[in-house]
Amino acid sequence: IYPRVEDNTKTFADLFEKLDANKDGKVDVSELKTGLAAMGFSMGKGEAQKIFASGDTDKDEGLDFEEFSKYLKEHEKKLRLTFKSLDKNQDGRIDAREIQQSFKDLGLNLTDRDAEKILHSIDADGTMTVDWNEWREHFLFNPADDLQEIIRYWKHSTVLDIGDSLTIPDEFTEEEKTTGIWWKQLVAGGMAGAVSRTGTAPLDRMKVFMQVHSSKSNKISLVDGFKQMIKEGGVASLWRGNGVNVIKIAPETAIKFMAYEQYKKLLAKDGGKIQSHERFMAGSLAGATAQTAIYPMEVMKTRLTLRKTGQYSGMFDCAKKILKKEGVKAFYKGYVPNILGIIPYAGIDLAVYETLKNAWLSRYAKDTANPGILVLLGCGTISSTCGQLASYPLALVRTRMQAQASMEGSEQVSMSKLVKKIMQKEGFFGLYRGILPNFMKVIPAVSISYVVYEYMRSGLGISK
Repeated sequence: IYPRVEDNTKTFADLFEKLDANKDGKVDVSELKTGLAAMGFSMGKGEAQKIFASGDTDKDEGLDFEEFSKYLKEHEKKLRLTFKSLDKNQDGRIDAREIQQSFKDLGLNLTDRDAEKILHSIDADGTMTVDWNEWREHFLFNPADDLQEIIRYWKHSTVLDIGDSLTIPDEFTEEEKTTGIWWKQLVAGGMAGAVSRTGTAPLDRMKVFMQVHSSKSNKISLVDGFKQMIKEGGVASLWRGNGVNVIKIAPETAIKFMAYEQYKKLLAKDGGKIQSHERFMAGSLAGATAQTAIYPMEVMKTRLTLRKTGQYSGMFDCAKKILKKEGVKAFYKGYVPNILGIIPYAGIDLAVYETLKNAWLSRYAKDTANPGILVLLGCGTISSTCGQLASYPLALVRTRMQAQASMEGSEQVSMSKLVKKIMQKEGFFGLYRGILPNFMKVIPAVSISYVVYEYMRSGLGISK
């Protein structure tokens, strides 16, 4: 569509002239976008901006010819390196096997169909291999200059804090680990979680109340429930239990992250790359490890959330009273259903996310691998909602067991007995009490944590 860009400035000049619509000797963002669109390059909003930002060295809001050709040359160099690293057998062409191999090196398994699809999107002359010219033409005006970037779009985003932290930890690339970006991302994620949990705390408290107290004979509606809470303890009481819930983010994230890295090392065969089922195993084990370590805080969260006015003066008082009255064992009540809940949650979350992601890629990923933030958040929200649906009965049983001794005179029952009792008295839906406020808080929680995460990231100076 446009001339081959060798080092001859003439071709650059022709191209520049084509793009410079108002002939003022500079190409601005809108000219770049319309010009490229006319030549058959479709690009997203951010992409022209990105080319522009990296090319415009004197920051005068326009690319002059020198900046333009410099950008193309630099960019071409990077593309050349990526091409070379992909071309494993050095025959000057990339075939489907080489693409699969490269993705594997990054820890991702591609099916033959996926690899062919990627090839197909770049391959202009239909030979099912990509030579340097095709590669360059495809990516010349696409600011993603390495495979990492293309793949980074689709990493399951850690931004989503729905208040249940059972998701599999994030992957960090080697580069992110060495530059220390990973801890900044963990801090940003933690802050996002804290703000979003605080924002949706009243719904969370409502959920716990319904899980424990709601039954056929004692129906609690949302409105009445909130009225009761405000009557009993004022508006501030809606945030009971939120303190512990926020404090436990830090140790949990840290333990989970470190455990995940260790389990990955253990599971990966002889220093090879880790497969997705191994990643799932490592993630679930890391989740279980973190949950085991901080589980007493979970019990305290439930107790503090359900407390009556004046029952405990604070976290430490709560811990002291539980210890004195019920002993150490009380801090691990409901532990079994909690750990059992991790597997269906994380498994379904991952499976649904992968399915949605692949569906999106096969349908819409014509011009770019970047699905845009709405699609990513949407996929993440739907997948974690499905995970919650599957593990909700276990979460309900867990909460009931955690709350048991705080209700005077209730006998201690085991998990299986409790499930039987609920099923007999309440039927199957008894296991889903409180699911309404639980799902009501999903969208606000996701939105708040995303916004806070973005602010934190720019504040800590991590750019995508």
